[in-house]
Amino acid sequence: YQRRVRGTSEAMYSSAQDPVVDSIHAALDALEARRRPALAAVDPPKPRESSGLSSMQQFHARAIEADSLLCVGLDPHAADIGNGTAEEARDFCVRLIEQTADYAACFKPNSAFFERIGPEGIRALEQVIAAVPAGIPVLLDAKRGDIGSTAAAYADAAFQTAGAAAVTVSPYLGSDGVLPFVKDPGQGIFLLCRTSNPGSADLQELELKNGKTLYETVALEAHKWNTNDNIGLVVGATHPEVMAHVRGLVPEMWFLAPGIGAQGGDLEATVHAGVRADGFGLLVNVSRGISRAPCPRTAAQEYQRAINAARMSKPVVETLTSGAAALQDYQVEFIQLALQHQVLRFGDFTLKSGRHSPYFFNAGNFKTGGALAKVGEFYARTILNSGIEFDVLFGPAYKGIPLAATTSVAMYNLFNNDVPYTFNRKEAKDHGEGGSLVGASVEGKRVLILDDVITAGTAIRETMSILKAANATAVGVVIALDRQEQTGGDNGGEKLSAIQGVAKEFGLPVASVIQLDDLITFLSNQSGCSQELEAVSTYRDTYGV
Repeated sequence: YQRRVRGTSEAMYSSAQDPVVDSIHAALDALEARRRPALAAVDPPKPRESSGLSSMQQFHARAIEADSLLCVGLDPHAADIGNGTAEEARDFCVRLIEQTADYAACFKPNSAFFERIGPEGIRALEQVIAAVPAGIPVLLDAKRGDIGSTAAAYADAAFQTAGAAAVTVSPYLGSDGVLPFVKDPGQGIFLLCRTSNPGSADLQELELKNGKTLYETVALEAHKWNTNDNIGLVVGATHPEVMAHVRGLVPEMWFLAPGIGAQGGDLEATVHAGVRADGFGLLVNVSRGISRAPCPRTAAQEYQRAINAARMSKPVVETLTSGAAALQDYQVEFIQLALQHQVLRFGDFTLKSGRHSPYFFNAGNFKTGGALAKVGEFYARTILNSGIEFDVLFGPAYKGIPLAATTSVAMYNLFNNDVPYTFNRKEAKDHGEGGSLVGASVEGKRVLILDDVITAGTAIRETMSILKAANATAVGVVIALDRQEQTGGDNGGEKLSAIQGVAKEFGLPVASVIQLDDLITFLSNQSGCSQELEAVSTYRDTYGV
């Protein structure tokens, strides 16, 4: 009711500063002061019940429910709260929550504005968080940074005492200052990466010994730490070109983008640079642009609509879609490179099984330095997206050898992850270092196997025997192309592909740069490829799994 009265009064008069509007607001404020109890009379808030979702899933679920990527900042500046009391700070924020909840993907109270008031300010902050409707995540802006038991105490203060769903954290102390906050998948952090303030370049743009800037390294390390899907990044809206670059480094992570409104960030450029291919993955924070608007509810609605308009207008240059399938930009590049080097060809090819295939894939035609460098990047991104944890890369002779080497280089160049690799000889060597393995030791290590394709699984079975003899443990397989095709062999009555057979026999996850479905998606978005599309689709329907 109060939201409607305030909005109506501001709509009826030409300015929110009109004396009549001031009188109406003063009367409403007096009513609220009588309605809301004093701080001391309010019980401390209880932690919110767990939703069973990871922290980033909570933000995603609310973004879908509200059709919004708007993060409403709750910053009770001294100029906005009269005498500067804790009650005034609380009431200022609660009014904003009441007026904007319909359009908010989340709320972000800034702890500093409450802490400066003293103990009563802390109690007011807890009450503000408790006032946020269930289902709307609260991101506490506190920028914590410490290690060990102190970091754990900060985490308890944010999640258990205050009741926040996530908190901003400084990465300067490395993993020791991050991991204590993310033990529980339901509790998350947004890690400072490339912030919106003018002086951020003083440190964040510094080039490190690994050849990358500090902010790039933070993004890549955060991706490695994000095993529970509860880490996001703070990337300022004042640097949309940097945001686009970070999005390329970590395609799936959530970003918090401060800097829209009072700091002058370009909303459309920010959304175009920051949203993921699925239209999510970005929280656009607006604080004073809403709190100091004549009608905060109207301002929040306008920001929500503007953000959604920018989402809809983003040029589709990174993703090809067909039905439920979607291609990431590196997958499109991989297919284009395969066509360029005749690794992938279309026609009528007789396979070893006797089947006539409308396409043929031969990774041996990646035979230049430039092509292999790109292939290594594609494998590295596939490994990162797979989430498989490993210690050593293994390339089975022969095609797996250059794949392991170039992927190891790409893991270092792209993600600052200095991964060792090894490969086998077909014939054991009886002089020099001897043996059949060359490269890093695999004894007692978790090994990730790289190959081009799996046709019958023979090479994988040979590799498993080699690794077992070396006292190593295979943890997964990554290949270039999953043909998604029945093998025609006896699998106990089951119709399985070669990959499914390997996964079933050895209990290993198998990831691929692309699948046959991805190739079909690519062809469906190309002009002049209708014959190839029809032939491959028919083959998929006939022999696919």
